[in-house]
Amino acid sequence: MKLVAVSSCPTGIAHTYMAAEALEQAGKAAGHEVHVETQGAAGSTPLDPALIAAADGVIYAADLEVKDKQRFAGKPFVDVGVKKAVHDAPGVIAAAVAAVEAGVPAGAGETPAAAPAAAGPRAADRNAGAGTNVRKWLMTGVSYMIPFVAAGGILIALSFMLAQVAWGGAEGAIEVTGVDQAQVVAAFDPLSLQHWAVVLLATGQLAFGFLVPVLSGFIAYAIADRPGLVPGFLGGAAAGFVGAGFLGGLVTGFLAGGVALWISRWNVPKGVRGIMPVVVIPLLSSAVVGVVMLVLIGRPIAAAMDGLTGWLDGLSGSSVVLLGVLLGAMMGFDLGGPVNKVAYTFAVTGLATQGLASDATQYRIMAAVMAAGMVAPLAMALATTVRKRLFTHAEQENGKAAWLLGASFISEGAIPFAAADPWRVIVSSVVGSSVTGALVMASGSTLVAPHGGVWVLPLIGNPLGFLAAVVVGTLVTAAVVVLLKTLAHDPVVSAERAAEEQRDPALVAPSA
Repeated sequence: MKLVAVSSCPTGIAHTYMAAEALEQAGKAAGHEVHVETQGAAGSTPLDPALIAAADGVIYAADLEVKDKQRFAGKPFVDVGVKKAVHDAPGVIAAAVAAVEAGVPAGAGETPAAAPAAAGPRAADRNAGAGTNVRKWLMTGVSYMIPFVAAGGILIALSFMLAQVAWGGAEGAIEVTGVDQAQVVAAFDPLSLQHWAVVLLATGQLAFGFLVPVLSGFIAYAIADRPGLVPGFLGGAAAGFVGAGFLGGLVTGFLAGGVALWISRWNVPKGVRGIMPVVVIPLLSSAVVGVVMLVLIGRPIAAAMDGLTGWLDGLSGSSVVLLGVLLGAMMGFDLGGPVNKVAYTFAVTGLATQGLASDATQYRIMAAVMAAGMVAPLAMALATTVRKRLFTHAEQENGKAAWLLGASFISEGAIPFAAADPWRVIVSSVVGSSVTGALVMASGSTLVAPHGGVWVLPLIGNPLGFLAAVVVGTLVTAAVVVLLKTLAHDPVVSAERAAEEQRDPALVAPSA
């Protein structure tokens, strides 16, 4: 059979491409031709229309709304999360083949011509549960927001670094925030480090200023397509205006998407249809969202945000360490899955509302989350190095790649190990990541950049404490997984290892 697929994940970095590779390999192994369109952070190259036309079926391995989904209308499909494609690609291929053999599902025969101009949830989405749709809409907003966080955060961190040199001490990070930015821009001196620090800070702050509108706008876009963008962005700006922060952006995103989708479904006279998407929908939906946020719900949400910020700033001692334990455990639990993404989103969205004090609690939270997310793949890489006979040859090869993935803060590098031995790997990961989260919070390490791993080490406050926490967590996780596997005497691994050695005696190695 000929199958086409689309893969996407909330961050568009790891799962998107792992799912694509897994589907292509599983399809080839089963004798099918599979072509995958990756809709990741680097953009996407749409599938050739000829491939789509010739395809027998479609696979949606996506946690986000699939772009231009109407291209595949009328074809049998399966709609799975991206993790399902990573963990069980052969099963997904088999399900797609079964869907093709069963014919076009009821309700999936909509043609592109029949699709409304303001396409909301597609046929597959109407068959999904409410929780699944809400998660997809939310993750769509977060995925578009993260690049703004990365750009703004790194620029601000670079500004702080230059400021410490320019003002001759650690207090430079505070000095740069008190400078009149407009005055510096008007009389900019390219030879002044102080001026460069101020300009970089201003640029980073401008990028941060888009966070809440982008979050709100693309949640609305995921719900109502393009008609949701105007009220979504306006709602996010209104949330920022009243101080409602990212909580306000979440509310206005869902509100704007719902209102725009409802208006787009009005049965209006034929003469009015042409102006609906450019005048009527943005006008009415923006008015509703703006009035509701500014007059009705903005102040209560702002009060809640102030309470949350005050609580975080008030954490100290054992409280902040316990928060590190919790966030670390969440990062290590499902390695890029929903629980992991909740902790990561909490850290990232906090950057949008945090002040610029160099020891701000949210910066410590971001450091703890990134360090904990690096532990599992690094630990699996270490374990496959020191106790090779506990792992299959394929796992040992995955372990070599996991060194780089873990160092780059790509938790998904540990997924092949968790898929093969879930409870031992997950238990080990949770234990070690919790230790790392606690140590980072206790050491006071901070981070403004939301991604990068060791490659953004110069931007980390107290980098030695950060690295020490990662090393300790890696050692703990590796020790626990080796202990659990040793006690288990896993017959599956033993049998697989024996078969590998029988096929290739060169694999035999003395027990480490």
